[in-house]
Amino acid sequence: MAAVRAVLLDLEGTLYANEKVIDGATEAVAGLRRLGLGVRFLTNTDSKTAERIRAELAGYGLTVAADELFTPVVAAKRLLTAADARTYALLSRELTGQMPTVAAVGPYSHVLVGDCRETLDYPALDEAFRAVRGGAELLALQRGRYFKRADGDHIDTGAVVAAIEYASGVTARVLGKPAADYFRLAAASLGVEAGQCVVVGDDATTDVAGGRSAGLRTVQVRTGKYPDQSAEGLTGNADHEVASVADLPALLRELTAG
Repeated sequence: MAAVRAVLLDLEGTLYANEKVIDGATEAVAGLRRLGLGVRFLTNTDSKTAERIRAELAGYGLTVAADELFTPVVAAKRLLTAADARTYALLSRELTGQMPTVAAVGPYSHVLVGDCRETLDYPALDEAFRAVRGGAELLALQRGRYFKRADGDHIDTGAVVAAIEYASGVTARVLGKPAADYFRLAAASLGVEAGQCVVVGDDATTDVAGGRSAGLRTVQVRTGKYPDQSAEGLTGNADHEVASVADLPALLRELTAG
């Protein structure tokens, strides 16, 4: 088995949870850098700009360069701009204003669904459905079932995507985790082969499943969503499992030895 040369790190649930940094997370990231490993930070956050995410990470003591952060929003901008799309967006106001292909009126070539808790109502959902029925491609920034906050669990983008899929009979193309292309793009940006890259995360259905589908090695942390998913029988498929990201440098010291 090839030695590990790079790490793809999930954010929420892995480096921080409930708006607090995970104990030992900042030291773990510093340890990975000292090992000489390439690092990318992967998130399915679909309500904020990359600049805002990086600023929030800095608040947790995590310094992340612009080219180290991968979000599905970046993938969407590239895809839709290249397609010269006319996009109907079910997004946050912040991201709608930054998506260059959003059109005020139809016909639409694409429907893009992300975090739309600020903007979602029946007319907006119905317009998305009608656009897809009219031939627009349905794109999902991600399709998580729920996300965690300090006050508990909240419904996530996947439920909105599922509603449009059910009504239209069309399956969405997912741009973020667990899409294999998303992980491969991140690994390629580090100049490493899939077998030399490790994905680390708390979510067995996105981080672990997506990493495995892309041919990368996977590490499950037992923080974030892990307790819920363990109770549901969804965990246990990762190549390695650790209590938290704090234990990651020690594991990777072994894996980098080849």
